[in-house]
This record gives sequence, structure tokens and C-alpha cells, in this order.
Amino acid sequence: MEAFQWPSCWSVNTQARTLTLSSPSGSDAAKRSLLMAKTTATARDKGSFRVLEGWRNELYPVYGSDRELLVDIERAASALFGVVTYGVHMTAYVQSKECMKIWVPRRARNKQTYGGMLDNTVAGGISTGEEPFECLVREAAEEASLPEVLVRKGAKAAGTMTYFYVRDERAGGETELLQPECQYVYDLEVGEDITPKPGDNEVEDFYLWTVEEIQAALAKGEFKPNCALVLLDFFIRHGILTQANEKDYIEIVARLHRRLEFPTA
Repeated sequence: MEAFQWPSCWSVNTQARTLTLSSPSGSDAAKRSLLMAKTTATARDKGSFRVLEGWRNELYPVYGSDRELLVDIERAASALFGVVTYGVHMTAYVQSKECMKIWVPRRARNKQTYGGMLDNTVAGGISTGEEPFECLVREAAEEASLPEVLVRKGAKAAGTMTYFYVRDERAGGETELLQPECQYVYDLEVGEDITPKPGDNEVEDFYLWTVEEIQAALAKGEFKPNCALVLLDFFIRHGILTQANEKDYIEIVARLHRRLEFPTA
């Protein structure tokens, strides 16, 4: 909190380590969002926080106790405020008579966050006003060139995952920032005739790997951290990771669904 001269619309309590946005009486989400936008843009322009060097021009929603939209915040600034962010992750796989294989992309090496690491087939953040499934359809087209009709017909919702990110140098900007996240998880079984292809500059390539190849890459820490969690969840739901072959099975399942001490959507 001491790294930035907060505008007068903010009440700062250094002892309690709290920030309170003091918006005028009767203010709605749009007015609060304007104050937030001015604050974060000022911090960016002054170079107050390195994490803001990765400015996205994407707005993330922040919800209140009644699931109402309180304010929008620039994606790059969300980690500074420790608010819950939301995303979608989909695992596309091929099931043959011999074995299961999963489509794994490698993130572009020049990507702002976790460059060059392995990822889930499709993944992306949910912007303000966007429904999770519509976000999935959009990201599938942009990142993997998967046809909309294929995703709408074949993608199966598989629940959510909740966890805390502890940001390190691979995330870009300040380290040790705590960021709670909720991911909507989907599975998509595809035929051998379907090949995801990079549709933008965020993905370098796609690989069709066996479960054993993915497990080896997981053990080496080659996956983006939250994408590794999504794959563990996939393995659990498909009976690949079980209590019979994993001594920490119950602990893993519990940690994939942490209770977040914050209002959520």
C-alpha cells in the first residue's frame, strides 16, 4: 500500500492493512469502476507496480456478498487487490481402443506470463459480462482454431476448481502476490481427424500426448501451475488418478476445491 500515493477516493488503513473505495452515495458499479480505472491507470503511468507493465485492456468483475457486480478492474491489476478472478479451462482428448491422448499446447515463449510453459487445450479469463461457456467458445476459436459448432455440441461442463495462486517471477511483475481464482472446467472428446492449431500469437504449437507423457511433464514442472491442477482434476474424474495409486489422493482432491473467503459470482 505504501508503494503508491492513493487518490482521495480511497481510505487507507495501514494498521489494518485495508483499502476502502469511498464512492459517492448512490454510486453504481459503473461509477465505482470509473474510479477504479482512474486509480489503476495512474499507478500504471507512474510505474508504481511492475505487474501493471502487462496491461491487458481487459476488465474483470468483482462481486459482492449478494453476488452483485461491485466494480470492474483491469485484469493486470487484479492481483494487486487480491480479488477473485474467473476463467475457463478445457481439456480436449482422443480416446482410441489403445489409449487416451490429450491435446497439449505450448504457450508462446514471448507471452507476458508463464512464457514457453505447457497449458491446457483451451484456457482464458472471463471478462465482465461474459458467460463462462461463451468465453470457452471464443477462446477455443482464438487459441486452438476449434470450430464453434464442435465446441457447442461436444464440450461437457465438469464443474469448477478453486485455489490460491502465489505469484512468482514467471507470472511477471511483483512476486508473492496472493490471487484467488475460480476456473470453470470442461472436457471435449474429439476424433482423430481433429487437430487444434494456433489461432493467435499466444500459442506456439500443439502436441497430442499420452497420459504417461503428460504425467512425466507434470513431474518436471513444465506445465503452467493452474493448468497442472486442471489436468489432475481431469485424471481424477476419468479414473486415472485414484486412491489406489496416489497416497495423497484425498489431500489433492481437497486442494483442488479450496473454500475462498471472498464473495464469488
